Amino acid sequence: MNLENAKKIMLVTVKWFFICALTGIFSGSASAFFLVALEWVTHYREQNNWLIWFLPIGGLIIGLCYHYYGKSVVKGNNLLLEEYENPQKTIPLKMAPLVLIGTLITHLFGGSAGREGTAVQMGGAISDQFTKLFKLDNSDRKTLIILGISAGFASVFGTPLAGTLFALEVLYFSKISFKSIPLSFITAYVAYFTVEFWEVKHTHYSIPTIPEMNLTNLLWVILASLLFGLASMLFSRSTHFWGELFSKTISFPPLRPFIGGIILALAIYLIGTTKYIGLGVPMIVDAFSNPNASYDFLLKILFTGFTLGAGFKGGEVTPLFFVGATLGSALSLLIPLPIAILAGMGFVAVFSGATHTPIACTVMGMELFGIESGVFIGIACIIAYFSSGSVGIYKAQIVKGAKYHLYQKVKRKDMELL
Repeated sequence: MNLENAKKIMLVTVKWFFICALTGIFSGSASAFFLVALEWVTHYREQNNWLIWFLPIGGLIIGLCYHYYGKSVVKGNNLLLEEYENPQKTIPLKMAPLVLIGTLITHLFGGSAGREGTAVQMGGAISDQFTKLFKLDNSDRKTLIILGISAGFASVFGTPLAGTLFALEVLYFSKISFKSIPLSFITAYVAYFTVEFWEVKHTHYSIPTIPEMNLTNLLWVILASLLFGLASMLFSRSTHFWGELFSKTISFPPLRPFIGGIILALAIYLIGTTKYIGLGVPMIVDAFSNPNASYDFLLKILFTGFTLGAGFKGGEVTPLFFVGATLGSALSLLIPLPIAILAGMGFVAVFSGATHTPIACTVMGMELFGIESGVFIGIACIIAYFSSGSVGIYKAQIVKGAKYHLYQKVKRKDMELL
C-alpha cells in the first residue's frame, strides 16, 4: 500500500467516524429532549384527565400539519425503509419536528402510541442530512439511514446493542454493506451515551428468578411463545386494518384523526380507565409482579391500532411491550413459570414477531433483563418470529430469510392442495 492510498483510507475513516459522532450526538440529544417532553406531557395529562376531550382537536392539528406541510414525510418509518431499498431523494429534515410535535400532541390528549417511531424518524431525518454535506452516493446514503435508525432506537430505549442489530435486521442483513456494521455500533453507543450525558433515565425491569430449562419448562415456553406470535400478528393486522378503513371511508386526511379522536375520547370515557392510553409503562412494570386480566393485552391492541390507524403519531414498539408483558403476566395464571419470566418473554417476543427482528429482540431482552434470561428470551423471540405471519407493522419492510422461505413453502403446499 503506497502513501497516497493510506491517506485516502485515513480520510475516509475519519470522515465516517465524524459522521457517526454527529449522528449519535444530534439524534441522542433529540431523543433526550423527546423523552423529557414525553414524560412531562404524560404526567400533565394524568393530572388533568379532562384533556382527553380535546383529543379530536389534537388529531385535527396533527392531520392539518401533515396534510399541508408534511405530505413528503407522512409515511414515517416506512419512508426510511423505502429510501433504503430504493434511494430517491434526501429525507426532509422537517420529518423530525413534525413527528416530535405530533407524538407529543397524541400523548398529551390521550392517544395510545409508542415512542420508538418518533426517535427512529428523528434519527433517520438527521443522519440523511449529511448526504449533501459530505457529497455521498446512494450506497453511502443507505449506511446513513442505518446509522439514524440505530441511533434513534438505542437512545430512546437505552439498548445500544439492540439498536445496532435492529437497524441491520429490520433492513434485512444480506443487503447490508460490511462497513455499516461497525459504524452502526459506534453510532448507537454515541447516541446512548449522549442520553446518559443529559441525565435522562430509562425504565428498568428485572426478572428476579430464572427457572431451570428442562423439557417440561421448554414445552411451556414453546406454548407461550406461539401465543406471543399470534398476538404479534393480531397487532400488526389490527393497525393496518384501521389505517385502511380510515383511508377508504374518509377522503380528507385531516378529518381522520379528528373523527378518530372523537371515538377514542368517548371510548376512554365509557370504559372508565386511562390505563390503555399513552405508553402504558406503569402497566408494563406492574405486569412483572402482578397477574394481568386476560383482556388487557387485547384492549391495548385495539386502542393502539385505532389511534395509529386514525393518523395520530407515535411508535408501535412500547405498545408491543405492553401487549407482550400483560399477555405473559396473564398466562402466569395458567402456565407454571414465574410471572416475571413470562412477562419478560412476552415483552420482547411480541416485538420480535411484529418487526421480524428476533436477533435484535433477543439481545434487547438480555440488555434489559440480564444475560441469565437469554435462553428463555431467545426461544420466545424465535418462535414468535416464525408464528406471527408474513405481515409486520412496517408495510415497506422486505421480509426475507428463514421466515420468508417457510411461508413460501406453506403457500406452495396450499396451492398444491387447491
